[in-house]
Amino acid sequence: MSARTTSSHTFTKLIVGDPEKMAAFYKEVYGLEEIERIQSAIGPDPIDEIMLGKQGDLTGVLVLLKFVDKPAPEQGEVILGFVTDDVEAVYEQVLAAGGGIHAEIKQEPDSPYKVGFATDPEGHLAEIVQMLE
Repeated sequence: MSARTTSSHTFTKLIVGDPEKMAAFYKEVYGLEEIERIQSAIGPDPIDEIMLGKQGDLTGVLVLLKFVDKPAPEQGEVILGFVTDDVEAVYEQVLAAGGGIHAEIKQEPDSPYKVGFATDPEGHLAEIVQMLE
C-alpha cells in the first residue's frame, strides 16, 4: 500500500451567469484581484473562467465559472466566507456595488466575532465575519 497523499483546499468555483459583472463586484467589495482568465472545457462543455484572489497567493482563490452554453444554476449551491476588519463597511460596499443584505449583522453574547450575510448581484450568499479579539 502506498503512502496517503495529502491535499489542501485552495480554491472555490462559483458558477455564474455574468462573469464580468461578478468579477467587478468581488473586486470592488472584497478587494480581490484578477489573477488569470481561462477559456477551456469541462468534458464537452466550453467554459470561461476568471480567477480572483491576491497576486502571488493561490490560497483562497475564487474562480468565477460560466458554462458558455448553459444557464447558471439556482443560487444556494455554495456559501462563500470572507473575514474582514469591518463588517458594517463591507455591507455598505455590497449595497453600493449592487448586492443585497440577506440578514442583519449579529453578535451572540460572549462571542468573539460578528457575522453578517450578504448577496452578490446574482443572489449568491456570502458569510462575512469580523473577529473582535
